[in-house]
Amino acid sequence: MNKIGSIYSRDIRNIVTNWAAAVVILGLVFLPSLYAWFNIKASWDPYGQTSGVLIAVANNDQAADLRGQAINLGEEIVASLKKNNKIGWTFVDQEAALRGVEHGDYYASLVIPADFSAKIATVLTDDPQKAEILYTVNEKINAVAPKITSKGASSVIEEVSGNFVKVANGTIFRIFNEIGIELENELPTIEKVRTLVFKLETIFPELNTALTTALTDVKKSNEIIRKAQDNLPVVSRLAQDGEQFTSRLGDYLSRSSEAVKAAAPDIKQDLVLLRHTAASAEELTGILQDAAADPALVKSALDRTAGRLASAVGAADRMTDLFGQLNSSGGSQVLTAVTGKLQQTKNRFQQMLSAVNQITAELNKGEQPAKELVDNLSRLSKEADSLLGDILQQYDGQIQPQILQALEKANTAAQNAHNVLAEANKSIPDLTKILQDAAKGLTLGDQELHAIQSQLPEVEAKVKGLAERIRSFEKEGNLAEIIDLLKNNFEKESEFFAEPVLLKENKLFPIPNYGSAMSPFFTTLSLWVGALLLVSLLTVDVHEPGYRSYQVFFGRYLTFLTLAILQSLMVTLGDVYILGAYVADKLGFVSFGVLLSAVFMLIVYTLVSVFGNVGKALAIVLLVLQLAGSGGTFPIQVTPPFFQAIHPYLPFTYAIDLMREAVGGILWDKVYSDLFMMAVYVGITLLIGLALKKTINTASSNLVKKAKDSKLIH
Repeated sequence: MNKIGSIYSRDIRNIVTNWAAAVVILGLVFLPSLYAWFNIKASWDPYGQTSGVLIAVANNDQAADLRGQAINLGEEIVASLKKNNKIGWTFVDQEAALRGVEHGDYYASLVIPADFSAKIATVLTDDPQKAEILYTVNEKINAVAPKITSKGASSVIEEVSGNFVKVANGTIFRIFNEIGIELENELPTIEKVRTLVFKLETIFPELNTALTTALTDVKKSNEIIRKAQDNLPVVSRLAQDGEQFTSRLGDYLSRSSEAVKAAAPDIKQDLVLLRHTAASAEELTGILQDAAADPALVKSALDRTAGRLASAVGAADRMTDLFGQLNSSGGSQVLTAVTGKLQQTKNRFQQMLSAVNQITAELNKGEQPAKELVDNLSRLSKEADSLLGDILQQYDGQIQPQILQALEKANTAAQNAHNVLAEANKSIPDLTKILQDAAKGLTLGDQELHAIQSQLPEVEAKVKGLAERIRSFEKEGNLAEIIDLLKNNFEKESEFFAEPVLLKENKLFPIPNYGSAMSPFFTTLSLWVGALLLVSLLTVDVHEPGYRSYQVFFGRYLTFLTLAILQSLMVTLGDVYILGAYVADKLGFVSFGVLLSAVFMLIVYTLVSVFGNVGKALAIVLLVLQLAGSGGTFPIQVTPPFFQAIHPYLPFTYAIDLMREAVGGILWDKVYSDLFMMAVYVGITLLIGLALKKTINTASSNLVKKAKDSKLIH
């Protein structure tokens, strides 16, 4: 340990007492700081100095009309760019712009065509067209400039798009507002039309049926008129004959009245006979209910009653027809009632006949007739007797006068018919003309109906399609709600749709400028460069004899470590207090810098100590690999696969991460992980430096001696 300390103390004493060595050492301490500071300052705000990047702008746009509103977006673009100082916008004509880009006077050019506004205005037409801005860039001037100019061109497009969306939406929503107000005024009419459309849709089957019926009726009417025309002479003759017939009919009805008066007793007698038939049926029930009655007598009574009932049914039917005809000639409530009662009487006789036949059938089988059957026969006979009794009671006072009155009405009707036929005979010539005109009208109507029938399917399809669209529309929303939506403030809606989404940025571990964000990379890089400078100008060997390999290794390393720490302090403190770089944790930034400087110095020192000049080359190769593979500038994910593969094994990966923690804000779990990796690199380096130094030095001594003999390698 004393020998290690003696090497270190002698080195420090030599530096202090030798002014030339001190000057060189101070330069080596200071140089890494310059490397870091210049690079950090150069990248402090690279995108804030783009006003010197010249982009030519040529405006050929001509004004256009957008629904009554004049627009000239080319002028708006130029006016907007004149207020934008972020890029060196230069306003020239198209020829000068393209020539300037070609010769490198401008990095890029924007040319606004003459039809720019006109194409934009097509947004509200059936054939909208996208407008174009011609962007030309000279990519050979500079590698980064095209990215800056492209960003400038993109911002122009975004601004134009935003302004246009605002103007176009304003126009569209203004139209919607007007439509909404008009729709509200016309809402009752719209509802009526809607109802009418749905009604039309439902009645189309009826229309088709009605049209088919109408065509059939027209055809039949044509046939009827043709027949009528053919038969008109016959009709004329019949009318004449009818006139004579009605005259004779009147005479007949007059005589019929006298005949009815004469026949009245016969009608009444028939009613009495019918009542006797009902009574005989009632007597039969008495015989049937007598258990001691002679079976032969019973059978004889049944046969006799069945015959009378059959006759009674026929007589009742004839009388029903008679009174029905009289009632139709001059109807009255009395005759209507008589007709009804006679019909009921006939029904009772039929039921009684059916019951008698059933009883006879049961007796023929040797069975006693059912009591219910006999009771039913008794009930029916009583009902028939009652109905006939009512008719006979009213016959003389009410029924016979009504019959005579009906005949009188028929006589009057016949007289009226006679008069009508007489008039008809006079109208036959007019009827002939009417039939001729009707035939012509029906022919024309037939043609029109066929035309309508041919067009009806198309009309039906259109009406059904309209009804379906109305239903689909109503599913999407109520018309009143849509009107309310259309009536909204069109200016506010235009502003909303021009910028519907705002980006609310939440910066985690914010760093105010690009230079501060790059300080971890350039600081780390400068510390490695500082270590390289030290091993390039200072020797790692002790030429005095008497020292062991590990004593030389640690003794001289302490000297390099001291200088490396001074380099680190100069770089980190200068970053914070001279450049004013943003650092969230200043003590951590300086401390991590010292730690990294010690580790880097150990790695580079060990490589040179073990491998000599080859170690310097290895340190430079390692530097080159770490520049691209550490993710210090670009995200490691955008680098080639080789650098992504070596990324986890490079010291810079964890060193830059440590410095970023101090700059942005420390997460201690990440710091501990990075410190662990630094400790791994220290362990590997010490293993190489202590275990392999003497072996490798001995093995490579001949190679080193031979290289020095060339007088080219020291």
